[in-house]
Amino acid sequence: MQTALADSREHEQLKRSIIKIYTTAAAPDYFNPWALLNPKQLSGSGAVIRNKQILTNAHVVANGSFIQVQRHGDAKKFRARVKFVSHDADLALLTVDDDSFFKDTRPLTLGTLPDLQEEVTVYGYPIGGKSLSITRGVLSRVEHQYYAHAESYLMAGQIDAAINPGNSGGPVISGGRIVGVAMQTNQSAENLGYFVPPSVIAHVLEDAKDGEHQGFPELGLVTQSLESPSMKKAAGLSEDQDGAMIVKVFSDSPAAEIFQPGDVLLEVDGFEVAADRTVEWRENQRTNYHYAVDRHHVGDKLPVRFSRNGEEKSAQVALAAPPPSRALVVGEQFDQQPRYYIYGGVVFVPLNMNLIKRWGKSWHSKAPIDYLYARNQWSDESRRELVVALKVLPANVNLGYHDWKNWIIDSVNGHNVADFDEFAQLMETNKENFVELRDRSGYRMVLDHAEAQEQEAMILQTYHIPQRHSQGLFSRLANKEE
Repeated sequence: MQTALADSREHEQLKRSIIKIYTTAAAPDYFNPWALLNPKQLSGSGAVIRNKQILTNAHVVANGSFIQVQRHGDAKKFRARVKFVSHDADLALLTVDDDSFFKDTRPLTLGTLPDLQEEVTVYGYPIGGKSLSITRGVLSRVEHQYYAHAESYLMAGQIDAAINPGNSGGPVISGGRIVGVAMQTNQSAENLGYFVPPSVIAHVLEDAKDGEHQGFPELGLVTQSLESPSMKKAAGLSEDQDGAMIVKVFSDSPAAEIFQPGDVLLEVDGFEVAADRTVEWRENQRTNYHYAVDRHHVGDKLPVRFSRNGEEKSAQVALAAPPPSRALVVGEQFDQQPRYYIYGGVVFVPLNMNLIKRWGKSWHSKAPIDYLYARNQWSDESRRELVVALKVLPANVNLGYHDWKNWIIDSVNGHNVADFDEFAQLMETNKENFVELRDRSGYRMVLDHAEAQEQEAMILQTYHIPQRHSQGLFSRLANKEE
C-alpha cells in the first residue's frame, strides 16, 4: 500500500514538471523580405530540467515573438524567454525570470536509451484540449533520420505512439528519466512518432554551457556505399575488408589535410564502417557512421583509419564547426531577418530554402525549376550562394522588365558574383553609367544608374518599403572585410 502511494506521489510530482508552451510566432515574409507574415499562435510541450531550464523543441519556439509557459494543474501563465536554441537538433532551452514558476517542480534528469521493444511514455499537451496527455508506446527503431525542422541528419528514436501537434517538445520518459524529446510524426503511417534521443540531447546540453552555439562538427567529406565487389577490388580492399568510398573532400575542411577522393573510410572513433556506411553503435543495432562524429564537439580530435590504394593509414581529424551550408542553396533559417537589396525597383535576395518554402507545402512542384535544380549543387569559392532578382516594382527606371521575376543572376557588369554580400557591394559601389546584369544563358537586364538613384525614394514611398536594403547588410560587409 505504501509503495503504491509513493508511486502515485512520484507520478504527480513528475507531471508538475511537464510544461505547456504557448508561442506567438511572426515569421518573415520572404516574398516581401522587409515585412512579416501574420502572427500565428502555436502550442507545444516541454519539461523542467536542471538550472531552472525548460527543455523543448526548437520548432515550438522558432521565430517566436512572445512565449508563455504553464505548469500542469495551474491556470497562471508565465512569460518565458529562449536561453539557447539548436535548430539542427530541434532542441531549445527556455527559462522563466520569475523564480516562483519553478516552485514545487522537480528537475527531470536525462536517462539512457532503453532497449528495443521496451515501453516508454510520452507526456505532452496535444491540441484539442488543455489537460496533460500521457501515451505509451514501444521503442521500435533507433537510427539516423532527417529531422523535419532543419533537415539535419541525426540519430532519432521511433515509437509506435502518435506524436500529435502540441505534443512536440514533450519528454519521452522511462524509469522516471527523460530518454527523448518528442519531435515529429510519420505522415504516411499511423501511430508512428520520432523523438530526439539522449545522445543528441546530451550533446546540446553540453554545447549550451557557454551559451555559444557551435552545433555538431563535420568530418568534411562525402561518401558512397562500397557494396559493389568490383568497386571494392578496384579500391584495393581485400575480401574481408569493408568501408565507405570517399567521393568528395571539402577543401576548406580539416579533412582535406588527410583524405583524398578514392580513399576508403574503414574506421571512425573505433567503430568499424560497413560497406553500407553504417556502424554497430549498440549490439546488433546499426546506424550511419556519422553517429561516431556526432558524439564529439568542435575542436575534438577524431581518430580515423582509412585505406589508400590498398594501404591502410591512421590519422586524427581536428573536428571543425560546419559552415552554414555546403549546398549552393542554404537550408531553412530561423530567428533571422531576410537579406534583401533594392536597386532601380528590382528586389534582389539570396536563394535559400526559406524563399523556396514560401511557395507552401507544395513547394516541390510550385517553386521555379531553377531553384529546385540548384538545391542539388555544391557551393564552392566561385559560387558560394545564388542571387535572385525576385521581382520588379514597376517604375519608369525599369520599363521593359515589369514581368521579370525569380531570375538567377550570374554577373554584374561582367564581374561574376560569388554570393549575395559581394553582389550588394558591387551594386553599391558601381561607378558606371549603366548596371548590366546577366544570367548564365546570356540574358541581360540593363538599368540606368542615375535614374535608379533619382527614383529610389519615390519607389520606396510608393510601395511602402521602409528601407532599400535589409538592416545591417553593409555593416555586415564591413565586419567581413576587417
